[in-house]
Amino acid sequence: MTRSQRSSRLRLSAVLLVLCAGFTDSALAHNPMCECKAIDAEQIKCTGGFSDGSGAPGVTLDVIGYDETILVPGKLGSDSTLTFKKPGAEFYVLFDAGPGHVVEIDQADIEAP
Repeated sequence: MTRSQRSSRLRLSAVLLVLCAGFTDSALAHNPMCECKAIDAEQIKCTGGFSDGSGAPGVTLDVIGYDETILVPGKLGSDSTLTFKKPGAEFYVLFDAGPGHVVEIDQADIEAP
Protein backbone atom coordinates (compact mmCIF):
# COMPACT_ATOMS: atom_id res chain seq x y z
CA MET A 1 0.00 0.00 0.00
CA THR A 2 1.34 3.39 -0.97
CA ARG A 3 1.67 6.33 1.35
CA SER A 4 -1.17 8.09 -0.49
CA GLN A 5 -3.47 5.09 -0.04
CA ARG A 6 -2.68 4.88 3.68
CA SER A 7 -3.36 8.60 4.07
CA SER A 8 -6.70 8.25 2.27
CA ARG A 9 -7.70 5.32 4.46
CA LEU A 10 -6.73 7.20 7.58
CA ARG A 11 -8.82 10.22 6.54
CA LEU A 12 -11.78 7.98 5.71
CA SER A 13 -11.49 6.25 9.10
CA ALA A 14 -11.41 9.62 10.87
CA VAL A 15 -14.51 10.80 9.00
CA LEU A 16 -16.39 7.58 9.83
CA LEU A 17 -15.39 7.88 13.48
CA VAL A 18 -16.70 11.45 13.66
CA LEU A 19 -19.95 10.49 11.94
CA CYS A 20 -20.50 7.52 14.25
CA ALA A 21 -19.76 9.62 17.34
CA GLY A 22 -22.28 12.24 16.19
CA PHE A 23 -24.91 9.58 15.56
CA THR A 24 -24.36 8.03 18.98
CA ASP A 25 -24.65 11.39 20.74
CA SER A 26 -27.92 12.23 19.01
CA ALA A 27 -29.32 8.76 19.66
CA LEU A 28 -28.55 9.05 23.35
CA ALA A 29 -30.11 12.53 23.61
CA HIS A 30 -33.63 11.20 23.15
CA ASN A 31 -35.07 11.21 26.67
CA PRO A 32 -38.82 10.92 27.26
CA MET A 33 -40.66 13.95 28.63
CA CYS A 34 -44.22 14.27 29.89
CA GLU A 35 -46.09 17.09 31.59
CA CYS A 36 -49.60 17.04 33.02
CA LYS A 37 -51.66 20.07 34.03
CA ALA A 38 -55.17 20.38 35.41
CA ILE A 39 -57.35 22.33 32.98
CA ASP A 40 -60.02 22.74 35.65
CA ALA A 41 -61.26 20.75 38.66
CA GLU A 42 -62.44 17.90 36.40
CA GLN A 43 -60.04 17.68 33.43
CA ILE A 44 -56.31 16.96 33.12
CA LYS A 45 -54.24 17.43 29.97
CA CYS A 46 -50.94 15.60 29.48
CA THR A 47 -48.39 16.34 26.78
CA GLY A 48 -45.63 13.89 25.90
CA GLY A 49 -42.55 14.02 23.73
CA PHE A 50 -38.80 13.67 23.71
CA SER A 51 -35.86 15.85 24.66
CA ASP A 52 -34.83 16.23 21.03
CA GLY A 53 -38.05 18.16 20.41
CA SER A 54 -39.94 15.38 18.68
CA GLY A 55 -43.53 14.63 19.60
CA ALA A 56 -44.99 11.31 20.69
CA PRO A 57 -48.25 10.71 18.83
CA GLY A 58 -49.62 7.23 19.43
CA VAL A 59 -47.49 6.59 22.53
CA THR A 60 -49.27 4.90 25.43
CA LEU A 61 -50.31 7.16 28.29
CA ASP A 62 -52.32 5.33 30.94
CA VAL A 63 -53.86 6.65 34.15
CA ILE A 64 -53.25 4.01 36.81
CA GLY A 65 -54.68 3.65 40.32
CA TYR A 66 -52.44 3.01 43.30
CA ASP A 67 -53.76 -0.58 43.28
CA GLU A 68 -52.22 -0.91 39.75
CA THR A 69 -55.56 -1.03 37.91
CA ILE A 70 -55.73 0.98 34.70
CA LEU A 71 -58.32 3.67 35.33
CA VAL A 72 -58.02 5.40 31.94
CA PRO A 73 -56.26 3.56 29.10
CA GLY A 74 -55.00 5.96 26.48
CA LYS A 75 -52.68 6.93 23.68
CA LEU A 76 -51.43 10.38 22.82
CA GLY A 77 -53.22 12.02 19.91
CA SER A 78 -51.65 13.47 16.77
CA ASP A 79 -50.77 16.60 18.79
CA SER A 80 -48.98 14.43 21.41
CA THR A 81 -51.61 15.21 24.07
CA LEU A 82 -54.30 13.35 25.98
CA THR A 83 -57.05 14.98 28.04
CA PHE A 84 -58.96 12.90 30.56
CA LYS A 85 -61.44 13.25 33.41
CA LYS A 86 -59.72 13.29 36.81
CA PRO A 87 -60.37 9.95 38.52
CA GLY A 88 -62.02 9.82 41.94
CA ALA A 89 -59.34 7.43 43.22
CA GLU A 90 -55.65 8.19 43.83
CA PHE A 91 -53.65 7.77 40.62
CA TYR A 92 -50.51 8.33 38.63
CA VAL A 93 -49.89 8.83 34.93
CA LEU A 94 -47.61 6.44 33.04
CA PHE A 95 -46.07 7.65 29.76
CA ASP A 96 -44.62 4.50 28.18
CA ALA A 97 -42.68 4.88 24.92
CA GLY A 98 -40.86 1.56 25.40
CA PRO A 99 -37.94 0.22 27.43
CA GLY A 100 -35.91 3.06 28.92
CA HIS A 101 -38.49 5.62 27.78
CA VAL A 102 -40.95 5.66 30.68
CA VAL A 103 -42.11 8.62 32.77
CA GLU A 104 -44.37 8.39 35.83
CA ILE A 105 -46.22 11.44 37.15
CA ASP A 106 -47.93 11.16 40.52
CA GLN A 107 -51.24 13.00 40.98
CA ALA A 108 -49.59 15.19 43.63
CA ASP A 109 -47.18 16.51 40.96
CA ILE A 110 -49.90 17.64 38.54
CA GLU A 111 -50.14 21.41 38.38
CA ALA A 112 -53.42 22.91 39.52
CA PRO A 113 -55.36 25.21 37.16
